[in-house]
Amino acid sequence: MAAAASCSTSTRSTGSMVVAASRNSVTSFQRRGPRASGTDSGCSRLVSIAGTRPSVRNGQLLVSTGLPALDQLLGGGLAVGTVLLIEEDKYNIYSPLLFKYFLAEGIVTGHTLLVASAKEDPADILQELPAPLLDDNCKKECDEDICNHKTESNIKMKIAWRYQLLPKMEAISSSRFGHYYDVSKRIPQELIEASKWHGFFLPEKISSTLNLEPCSLNHGYIKLLQFIQNVIYEEGFDGSNPQKKQKNILRIGIQNLGSPLWGDDICWTENCDSNHSLTKFLYMLRGLLRSSLSACIITVPTHLIQNKAIIARVTNLSDTVVGLESFIGSEKETNPLYKDYHGLIHIRQIPQLNNLIYDVSDVKDLAFKLKRKLFTIEVRENF
Repeated sequence: MAAAASCSTSTRSTGSMVVAASRNSVTSFQRRGPRASGTDSGCSRLVSIAGTRPSVRNGQLLVSTGLPALDQLLGGGLAVGTVLLIEEDKYNIYSPLLFKYFLAEGIVTGHTLLVASAKEDPADILQELPAPLLDDNCKKECDEDICNHKTESNIKMKIAWRYQLLPKMEAISSSRFGHYYDVSKRIPQELIEASKWHGFFLPEKISSTLNLEPCSLNHGYIKLLQFIQNVIYEEGFDGSNPQKKQKNILRIGIQNLGSPLWGDDICWTENCDSNHSLTKFLYMLRGLLRSSLSACIITVPTHLIQNKAIIARVTNLSDTVVGLESFIGSEKETNPLYKDYHGLIHIRQIPQLNNLIYDVSDVKDLAFKLKRKLFTIEVRENF
């Protein structure tokens, strides 16, 4: 009994010495140096920004494009500091949807928006954004789509498409990464009023008496670059003047860039010797984005550009490139293989940041379909 008591006493004293030593010493598993705040109890060093998540491949901060299926194809989302180029479909029917999904996702997650256009007033564009699907409505739409797809596939086994790019619907909240939207409804006005956005409407920024020094860029591109630069620097998205409140992301959307409305001539000339403002603009824009908490989506009417060499330059100056091919007016519109779909989507380029090469998606034969409420992407199985 005495031996047991002494052993117990020895054990308690040894345990107390270990606890005391662990409190007074710094182990290899503890962070050395003072803590950032008194309330920090071993939390992650990564700054948490609403509507973002780190990439599982390289740790790069990602934002959602507003279309979860497209996020999946791009490796989890759109990397902060990069440019997503959307090659517009021939009649510009479906590319505005991806543009609006990106902006709507920014409003839902509380990001700051910068909307630039030479065709539509940015205030009017925001009024046309799709409404987010909430809770039961979201699950109901998903269940109906899957049920309808299974019924059609059982009747017509000749067309082998699989519905794998639409993840499970979950309850919609502003903290979840990636949301779903109802294209048949407009975003609530109170969400727009509560959001922070900047608009650039080219006809209002360019006056007939504008005097600028000679430059290789046209006036519209110069004014847009200056506008983007001022927003990035003045609101602390570059880090030189840090944001006073919680850190946020700047979402930049530029519509129909390179079209004649911007004063560019690439849509009607094939002369490679002329000064092409679009490529120089993209080069400067990407330099601004690389050192800022911002992500940009641009739609370009590449089907109107006569010179294929310019298209290659525009592609190389973009980080992610997605092309939309509509079936309207083509032979595929009457092809039984594609009768249940509205077009093809091509993932032409995926960025490999800090590298000199780009990645190409392994997923081929992607088709999109615009339903009554949802824009979906599906994959065709290869035999």
